[in-house]
Amino acid sequence: MAVKKPHHVQLVEACPGCGEDTEHQVRLQIMEENTGPDDESRSFSREPYRVSECSVCGETETMRMNNA
Repeated sequence: MAVKKPHHVQLVEACPGCGEDTEHQVRLQIMEENTGPDDESRSFSREPYRVSECSVCGETETMRMNNA
């Protein structure tokens, strides 16, 4: 199976670090929320996050996508 490279999108967003609208690289990332020793429960703790990084100052914001 072919491995896809991460896809980044450039967007203009408000940056709390710069205090103005700047270009950001935005991507979706799957993160594990449970880091305990039980491998079985870890497999059910993966959640999608939106990661936005400012191209000017490098500040990164992470937001969980499904707030269920």
